[in-house]
Amino acid sequence: MDKFQKRRSFLKSVVLGGTGIAVSPGIIRAEDTTAEISHNVEQKNIPAPARKYNTPYTGEYLNRIAFPIGGLGAGMFCLEGTGAISHMSIRNRPEIYNEPSLFSAIAIKGLKNGVKVLEGQVPDWKMFGARGTGNGAAGTTYGLPRFQNAEFKTHFPFATIQLQDDDIPLQVSVKGWSPFIPTDEDNSSLPAGALEYTFTNKTTQSFEAVFSFNTKNFLANADTAVNKITGITNGFVLKQDAAKDKPETEGSFAVFADDDKTIVDHCWFRGGWWDPLTMAWNTVHDVKTRAADVVEKDAPGASLFVPFTLAAGASKTIKLMMTWYIPETAMHIGEIVLDEKKDCSSESGCCAAPEDLGVTNGKKNPSSNYKPWYSSRFANVEEVADYWKKNYSDLHSKSKLFSDAFYASTLPPEVMEAVAANLTILKSPTVLRQYDGRLWAWEGCGDDGGCCHGSCTHVWNYAQAMCHLFPTLERSLRNTEFCENQNKVGHQGFRANLPISPLKHDFHAASDGQLGGIMKVYREWRISGDNDWLRRIYPVVKTSMDYCIATWDPAGKGVVEEPHHNTYDIEFWGPDGMITSFYLGALTAIVLMGKHLNKDVSKYEDLYKKGKVQLETNLFDGEYFFQDIEYKNLKAENPATAQSFGGNYSAEAIEILKQEGPKYQYGKGCLSDGILGAWIGSMCALPTFVDDKKVSSHLLAIHKYNLKTSLKEHANPQRPAYALGDEGGLLLCTWPKGGKLSLPFVYSDEVWTGIEYQVAAHLMEMGHVQQGLDVVQLCRSRYDGKVRNPFNEYECGHWYARAMSSYGMLQALTGVRYDAVDKTLYVDSKIGDFTSFLSTATGFGTVSFKAGKASVKVLYGKIDIDKTVVGNKKA
Repeated sequence: MDKFQKRRSFLKSVVLGGTGIAVSPGIIRAEDTTAEISHNVEQKNIPAPARKYNTPYTGEYLNRIAFPIGGLGAGMFCLEGTGAISHMSIRNRPEIYNEPSLFSAIAIKGLKNGVKVLEGQVPDWKMFGARGTGNGAAGTTYGLPRFQNAEFKTHFPFATIQLQDDDIPLQVSVKGWSPFIPTDEDNSSLPAGALEYTFTNKTTQSFEAVFSFNTKNFLANADTAVNKITGITNGFVLKQDAAKDKPETEGSFAVFADDDKTIVDHCWFRGGWWDPLTMAWNTVHDVKTRAADVVEKDAPGASLFVPFTLAAGASKTIKLMMTWYIPETAMHIGEIVLDEKKDCSSESGCCAAPEDLGVTNGKKNPSSNYKPWYSSRFANVEEVADYWKKNYSDLHSKSKLFSDAFYASTLPPEVMEAVAANLTILKSPTVLRQYDGRLWAWEGCGDDGGCCHGSCTHVWNYAQAMCHLFPTLERSLRNTEFCENQNKVGHQGFRANLPISPLKHDFHAASDGQLGGIMKVYREWRISGDNDWLRRIYPVVKTSMDYCIATWDPAGKGVVEEPHHNTYDIEFWGPDGMITSFYLGALTAIVLMGKHLNKDVSKYEDLYKKGKVQLETNLFDGEYFFQDIEYKNLKAENPATAQSFGGNYSAEAIEILKQEGPKYQYGKGCLSDGILGAWIGSMCALPTFVDDKKVSSHLLAIHKYNLKTSLKEHANPQRPAYALGDEGGLLLCTWPKGGKLSLPFVYSDEVWTGIEYQVAAHLMEMGHVQQGLDVVQLCRSRYDGKVRNPFNEYECGHWYARAMSSYGMLQALTGVRYDAVDKTLYVDSKIGDFTSFLSTATGFGTVSFKAGKASVKVLYGKIDIDKTVVGNKKA
């Protein structure tokens, strides 16, 4: 039994006083075990994973692996479990099914079958069912010889593939990576990636071999503009000139090796049918090289060759570096409303200095369309390539410093796997970074374009990674929300324009997004320690808070009861635990920020006191929080005619309204997000503002009722592909005590990983570690590589941002948090002794906790710590 299994066994066996509070080794919790709320903790029979967490992927578990390589907001390509390159998404948008015809190969002289593509076998699903397979998968490289076996392992941002074949007497590995250095957002945003091929000769004889990289010009398109392949030192550049009136069609992709013996074929054989690829393979197969000069246009493809001799016992690593440059797009989202435009540099605005916006270059976008940040830093792909080459070793060492620090953790392997897997979202096309350096994001990626625009506040609420790893970029989101997205009366649009600009206010504000943003301003202040920023932004935060009160709590009851839009894309009518917990958190945050600035916050304190009583008394059924549906005694108009994404009420829907109330509510249901605001508040370093016992009770009810080890008998008429059949998962809502509405809120029957992780983290934080691990285990078992990509947890699109709630488990298990305002390190372990990763605004390292004492090892930058607080205490 390994140490993690022992810990789980221990956690399962120790339960105090019927409260279900799990006690970890060496930690005695101070909760009152005689509380009036009592639970028999539900024991779930969670199936053991077929593949151990955080271990290599092999066999059928390689099927769906696609690991993103690229920069923040710069585009990506994916390294598959076999070593293939796919998901080529460098044109400032997702292209999920873009698998260019390219391959690397090794050719060894004198060996029978000694020529192989440097990939494992093609997964079965690619042979039929993917695009074009009904016509034979023409033009792909699937028919070329490959290695028999592959093994894939990650240490984000690195992925390493071991290849084995009986015909090849060498140890072969492929390492793919791109820079990822917390606090260094610019070097982490490069449009660049690398593949390092290492060949080790364990035999007693010497071998002559040729490595090659071969690709069609996958940037060439059907437009009449010129496409060509040009030269670069030790490599080549695929190019496509801009078509007439389509500047976004311009693009470059450079590939070059680190070996001065590299030979380059700038133009494959030109001919019909499959002549170019056939002739390129002939050269590789014959263990030859081919040098061909640049031609004026229409080169079908290019190759680079590195011949080498490998002596007995020797190793050879060939570094293949890639960069790209797509400076223009046709993307422009949203309408700029000039009469809403605010002077964001004024004292009453939120942005008194360029750095407040996350601006790193001081340059304004010269286009009305989106232009990527890197186009303001580099003039062309050659400049990117030069920077990549000159700084390669330094960027590699700093990225490895992060990776080693992150994986030094002793936290449960399923937690580490989940957190690391979802950091790939930051390398996916979900994230964009506009010309001036500011962050903008989709919710996720559609197959051929972004899904759900505008750094959506109620989705990005859940994401806990960016604020710690790249806090400057996270803070730019707050400035966008409270500046360009907010009008003079405090209405905040929850989807930002692209490029970022003052937007049209023609729909509901999002209650969870806007209230969550107020809590996150508090978080960004504590992470940055920037009191001046707080002073500048506070006036518009106060305007936002006052708008929320006037709009959703005009009677001053302390609860959100007027119809309020939320992350389920509908409006809740009447008070509920979910959004009222956000309200209490926002009131707590505005009080703390206001007091720091010597402001009068008495009205917010009064509302908080009222709301806490209402939430804990009238919206709690003794086991979990619920919704009190109300629509007749509100100021709002009739639900049947009110503005909504749900469309107009049909005659049948009006009959339901008369009997049950508005469509899309949850009422007496047990909602997995039912106390979400309390978790967001905790992640934002706010002191406890909802009774811990009731919060704990609600979370255990979610575990009891909503966590299913099998969904075979669960009916889901909504979007079932997230989890179905024999798979397990956490349902968004159940109605264990009856009262399910005919049309409950949309998505209620679904399973979302972002909610699974927030519930898991919240359970862990409250001391219910094993219950939290139950949720994580079922989730990660669905993403094991057989059916789904382990590095692409999807919801409304691939690489869905909400899944970065997983990062919150680090804080939940350890209580590790650095407060830059008072220079204090907080530790509140739920797992006994540990080592865990810590990232701050000024540096990163590890925190170790042993025998009740914490120590910090700073590995990058600096972290000024004046004191350490151990236990359940917050600033």
